[in-house]
Amino acid sequence: MSEITLVTGASRGLGRNTALSIARRGGDVIVTYQSRASDAQAVVSEIEALGRRAVALQLDAGDVSTFPAFVERVAAALRDHWQRSRFDHLVNNAGHGDVAPIADTTEAQFDRLVNVHFKGVFFLTQALLPLLADGGRIVNLSSGLTRVSAAGCSVYAAVKGAVEVLTVYLAKELGSRGIAVNTVAPGAIETDFFGGAVRDTPEFNRFFAGMTALGRVGVADDIGPAIASLLSADNRWVNAQRIEISGGQGI
Repeated sequence: MSEITLVTGASRGLGRNTALSIARRGGDVIVTYQSRASDAQAVVSEIEALGRRAVALQLDAGDVSTFPAFVERVAAALRDHWQRSRFDHLVNNAGHGDVAPIADTTEAQFDRLVNVHFKGVFFLTQALLPLLADGGRIVNLSSGLTRVSAAGCSVYAAVKGAVEVLTVYLAKELGSRGIAVNTVAPGAIETDFFGGAVRDTPEFNRFFAGMTALGRVGVADDIGPAIASLLSADNRWVNAQRIEISGGQGI
């Protein structure tokens, strides 16, 4: 029986790459998206072309009030597409970037970052726990910015730091169910995150490449396969860890 992974924010970027990497390793995927339905469906088609099964569900990861209805849709998808009542892995990837100096950060910016990257992760995980199989895996996405600082990223980095602490507590509390929980912290990656700054701004790209031991910034293919590997039985004893995947950034 194939394993099923729910990947939030999987219509593009690291989430898309993670979903496809899971499928290439023989897994099925529940893809979530906020507004890019056609992009999410394209990911589903790519997964199906690999011989795996997938379904796309809409989710606003920053709106806790929508989570009960989302959980019902997940349960229905499991029943209708897989004839199952549980999925195996959860990857909390959905997110956005918002850059502003502390002196200029608005309450709206602060609240949105907290709601998506911490409050949403906490309560979505809580809501999905009854559907998550014992012996499963949870991977939470953090950032290299919790270890090295960059101007304008204080709130984003702070909420990612909160997720890293939450990971440890989830691992402790879910250990009795055999569920391992880890954090993956990417370094600078060429995606459209932060408005595509690392990918599209040559000076940013050179700056981060210059502070990385391997001499370049990352790409999505550096991250998705690593997350897929972390979900496998090969890494069953890895638990409560912050795993930075950055090519040696800032060392």
